[in-house]
Amino acid sequence: MPPANHPAPQLAHSAHSLQSLNHAQGACCCGSPLLQRFHDRMMAEISRRHFLGGTAAVMALFAGVRAPEAIGARPRGQDGPLLLTHLRLFDGSGTPLRENVAIRVEDGRIQAILPGDAEAEGAELIDCGGRVLMPGLIDAHWHTTLAGITQVAAMTADAGYVHLLAASEAERTLMRGVTSVRDVGGPAFALKRAIDEGIVAGPRIFPAGAMISQTSGHGDFRLRHEVPRGATTPLSEQERQGVAAIADGEAEVLRRTREQLMLGATQIKLMAGGGVASTYDPLDSTQFTERELRAAVEAAEDWGTYAMVHVYTPRGIQRALRAGVRSIEHGQLADEESVRMMAGEGAWWSLQPFLQDEDSNVYPDAARREAQRQVAEGTVRAYEMAQRFDVKTAWGTDILFNPQNTPNQLRHLAKLTRFYDPLTVLAMATGRNAELLSLSGPRNPYPGTLGRIEPGALADLLVVDGDPSQNLDFLADPERHLRLIMKGGRLHKDSL
Repeated sequence: MPPANHPAPQLAHSAHSLQSLNHAQGACCCGSPLLQRFHDRMMAEISRRHFLGGTAAVMALFAGVRAPEAIGARPRGQDGPLLLTHLRLFDGSGTPLRENVAIRVEDGRIQAILPGDAEAEGAELIDCGGRVLMPGLIDAHWHTTLAGITQVAAMTADAGYVHLLAASEAERTLMRGVTSVRDVGGPAFALKRAIDEGIVAGPRIFPAGAMISQTSGHGDFRLRHEVPRGATTPLSEQERQGVAAIADGEAEVLRRTREQLMLGATQIKLMAGGGVASTYDPLDSTQFTERELRAAVEAAEDWGTYAMVHVYTPRGIQRALRAGVRSIEHGQLADEESVRMMAGEGAWWSLQPFLQDEDSNVYPDAARREAQRQVAEGTVRAYEMAQRFDVKTAWGTDILFNPQNTPNQLRHLAKLTRFYDPLTVLAMATGRNAELLSLSGPRNPYPGTLGRIEPGALADLLVVDGDPSQNLDFLADPERHLRLIMKGGRLHKDSL
């Protein structure tokens, strides 16, 4: 297998032969019919293939047995404490940098914040040379299995290759300094387990599991010939494999929500409106009744966690908020009344910089281009209103089916300096996003403080060449400018 930080030969060949196709990220396209065909193929094969180099590796992923060697680069081991000295500190709060600080790390956590020239006292010393130390970044809208593969490759590659590619992309995600992600739909449970057990390297994953959708909703990937569904019709392949769950009526929504909680979902994802790339559900459609949404919200609350919704329009946003939803994903078409309601309810607005720019999809038809234009214009208004009405705002990317764009993940963050000062942007991608993750309460698989540098917090840390108090230009080249990457006290990169 090629090194984890290089594209596989098959992928390179596919990219070369399909260079005329633009698979760039833009507004959410998880309603694409190609998504269905991808999962039909991938998940149908996964049930009958061993794909990690043999039975031992497969058992390591799915039966809890550690494989003899992990996939990808292993982090550098430490048997004792570390002391990072002579650094400037961004602590994740958005306040100005602190000068000449040292950080002591022990047992995967930050033990103390000390003067910059503190004595090692038994710790391994790493001199940061006056560089900036900051918390690991958090992407609040990420599709772990779907980000790093093209639609065509997903449709034609072996299932094992698809999953190995997802694991490889997870390592690249970590090496971009993204140490935690909130997965907002798809079968990410196995990859999360493999990362947590040290079989592969990758970020902490907060999985939502299957996207819950009404019939004809944004998560209904069936083709026309599969409709209507009879009382005894079997579930579609994407439903059986946990990509999406179609539910109509309060009882079905309740059942599907409870199933995701049983599988380990840290939060619940529902589709409450249409999308730009959708084949069936138009952008302006409103999905699920308030009673149906409330059934999912109450089930999540009974488990100490929350529900989020994919939605763009004021009507859908307001319906979701009345039902008790805690996080609005996208929402670029919100009006002032909707934004005031978000602020009043204390809900989160999980926004992505969909700006119809070089990172956006290119659509062949005028109708979708017009919908994309509406979302792009709405994005500018959304960031302005989020600040004016003091709505709790999260950052995410929603990169989907786009290996060409995943290396630019941090560019999506740097774009936000158009709307905020650089330290506020970094605070959004660290401490603020961590507050959103904490809504999962007792379902949080990583107990401890994320996104902040303070005593007792989990030691997810980056040392960077750059001055975030001035700009975020260093994010454009993480390979060069991220000099140290630590997750849970383990060094995944140290070029100091």
